[in-house]
Amino acid sequence: MSNAYLSLSQVDMTFASKSGAVNPVLKGINLDVQRGEFISLIGHSGCGKSTVLNIVAGLLKASAGGVIVDGREVDEPGPDRAVVFQNHSLLPWLTVYQNVELAVDKIFRRTRSKAERKAWILHNLEMVNMGHALHRLPSEISGGMKQRVGIARALAMEPKVLLLDEPFGALDALTRAHLQDEVIRIQGELGNTVLMITHDVDEAVLLSDRVVMMSNGPAATIGQVMDVPLARPRNRIALAEDPVYNHCRQEILTFLYEKQRKVEAIKPARQAAASAATPAETARA
Repeated sequence: MSNAYLSLSQVDMTFASKSGAVNPVLKGINLDVQRGEFISLIGHSGCGKSTVLNIVAGLLKASAGGVIVDGREVDEPGPDRAVVFQNHSLLPWLTVYQNVELAVDKIFRRTRSKAERKAWILHNLEMVNMGHALHRLPSEISGGMKQRVGIARALAMEPKVLLLDEPFGALDALTRAHLQDEVIRIQGELGNTVLMITHDVDEAVLLSDRVVMMSNGPAATIGQVMDVPLARPRNRIALAEDPVYNHCRQEILTFLYEKQRKVEAIKPARQAAASAATPAETARA
């Protein structure tokens, strides 16, 4: 049995269409994540990255295999796994403070006093530099600020695993860079265990301890796992000329745009060979 803090074991996922056809999305996903690790999943669109995250979150149930978090099997959503989506998902009629308060009250109403909960909400909003906007509605703040609130709400739940589903994908480049730096700072302070989905190669290398590269679907799996041996804290400007950073970046690009093509070229050849072999095998039989 794995002693990892988060473990995915032989996870398969298939979806059935209205016509009854079976669509294999994931096949044989195995991944062990240690406590405090920052892991990024990267791959082309449609490779099942978000499906992996939703299975860990308990929002989807795997067709086969399972997920263990801190010794417990995942079979439903729970506060031990907080998700930050690309869409901030704030309730528009609640203020910044109230959006975080809703999560904190849900989890800690019986274990913390009202004063303790208030202090905890303010602490988490200050941590993402949103203490100045407590009483604003989501419509009154920018997209980047909304994501800060979403991150604060997730962290305020004190999750065992923080799940980030392309949290900066809808932001402009400058705002995205600022928020990436904030995540680096917060993860350094708290030592969270983080699983992040991204399309951004630079983001994956900048933030991660390991990058998990997904093969293309159907029946996508883990094609390669790469360590990112860069010291923390990390500075994006200093890393621009770092040979280790650039090697990691090149390794991911090579997998995504060269190794994947080779795999895709091999698949039809194998299928054709199998099809051609069938009449001969039938004749021998």
